[in-house]
Amino acid sequence: MSEKYDTMMTPQVEGLMDATGSKFGLCTLASTRAREINSYFGQLGDGLGNKIPPQVTSVARKPLSIAFEEIAAEKIVPIRPDPEAAVEADGDDAA
Repeated sequence: MSEKYDTMMTPQVEGLMDATGSKFGLCTLASTRAREINSYFGQLGDGLGNKIPPQVTSVARKPLSIAFEEIAAEKIVPIRPDPEAAVEADGDDAA
């Protein structure tokens, strides 16, 4: 599955997928972080904000490219929910 192809994208998609585990996980994580980065740049002139700035130094201008670079640098990692905790929480609601 992790065959190497010549692409113009840096970092390589294969390496990003290794960090997230799946294409869906990569898309979800990168798009969520890109929206956060976009919100951060949108509120810069408003004074102190509550958004987290980009975690890597990048020459990229697009939030999605910056998000991919953060994932490749392991500054942003996916958080996977614990399925056992979800079952226990559902069991508490039924009682």
